[in-house]
Amino acid sequence: MPRPLVILLHGTRFNARSWDGYADLVDADVRAVDLPGHGVRAGQPWTTDAALAVIDDEVATVTPDTPVVLVGHSLGGFIATTWAQRHPDALAGLVLVGAMADPRRHRILTRAYTDFARLLPVVGPQRMASIANTVLRVMGMRGDAIPDATGYAVAPDAWHSVVSEAGCHQLPDVSCPVWLVAGALDQLAIDTRRYARACQDPRIVVVRSATHLLPFTHSRQLAEVINEAAGVVAAA
Repeated sequence: MPRPLVILLHGTRFNARSWDGYADLVDADVRAVDLPGHGVRAGQPWTTDAALAVIDDEVATVTPDTPVVLVGHSLGGFIATTWAQRHPDALAGLVLVGAMADPRRHRILTRAYTDFARLLPVVGPQRMASIANTVLRVMGMRGDAIPDATGYAVAPDAWHSVVSEAGCHQLPDVSCPVWLVAGALDQLAIDTRRYARACQDPRIVVVRSATHLLPFTHSRQLAEVINEAAGVVAAA
């Protein structure tokens, strides 16, 4: 069997650099990609279909017998879930990190994100980045992982697609094992057990003291989960 392909999808405002170092920690063919409006695709407008096409392009580069594990953080996790819903038998493993909150069930949470998106054009991406990045630094983010204004500009469209489409209703037909990785302090892991009930083969992993920035602050713990997913795939 070919070596598993692990595709890493970043969260809103971030880019593929979010996953720097993971290639050294994960025993697989690891590829971190930029979603539309982020990183090398900064000039590309956000649509759900454009984001899904990024995954399509990566999957198309390997042979049909190559096991594919999709890993998504936050926005990347919601997009990974949508891709899995549309290709329910195509994945060997799905790892969702801080992407287990159903917008339809939490009006306050949804309102917070939609209000942020509504404010962004008024305040401007540059100023919003300066304000929001201060919070990210307090939460433990450092260095190149801090997003620039480019990623903030696309946030309203990206969040609209999540609020409109995301939810655990997407998971029942997905046939592969699904790892639900939740920071104990992550607001976007509030529906982890509900998501697990919707999966055919769920695995819940809770990381103590971790926030929504788990991939940045607890990279070794997350890499262990990804290695477990790739290992289960390789042994199948």
